[in-house]
Amino acid sequence: MKHVLSAMVMNQPGVLAHISGMLASRAFNIESLAVGETERPDFSRITFVVAGDNKVVDQVRKQLEKIVTVVKVMDYRDQDILERDLMLLKVSTVESGLSKVKELAEIFRAKIVDVGQSHVMIELSGPERKIDAFIDLMRPFGILELVRTGRIALAREVSLSVEDALKPPTPYDTSEVEIEV
Repeated sequence: MKHVLSAMVMNQPGVLAHISGMLASRAFNIESLAVGETERPDFSRITFVVAGDNKVVDQVRKQLEKIVTVVKVMDYRDQDILERDLMLLKVSTVESGLSKVKELAEIFRAKIVDVGQSHVMIELSGPERKIDAFIDLMRPFGILELVRTGRIALAREVSLSVEDALKPPTPYDTSEVEIEV
């Protein structure tokens, strides 16, 4: 099972290398990775996808939370999230011409961002399955180059803003806990 995790981290050199090294040393495979600044430039959000059962993902999250530059880790398991990938695709127009490629691009709400004499470059964002379907339809035309970002995601209801991530954890209410002596 694939799990989407989001880590709020301090925007410092070496943070990504530290995190990916920690995951690799524990044999966790990162299937998708995207990093970018947040609403505050001194913090970045790393969104990554790992495969495994809930126990494996809990272990990944716990290991990440031990890293000093990691402020907060959020597992999007059991949450309603909006996720997107971005792709740039260079496809040949030699055999079929521009019109068929353009028609398919419009159906997928993709954008032709560059036109050459024998190819076009197309930008497409959306869920992974939409991008995969578009790639499959473009194969017969002749894919010359393709590049994709890692997945990015935000939960619809729960927020992981920098301000929320920096808040200290809520302490236990000791009045509700019975202590036997």
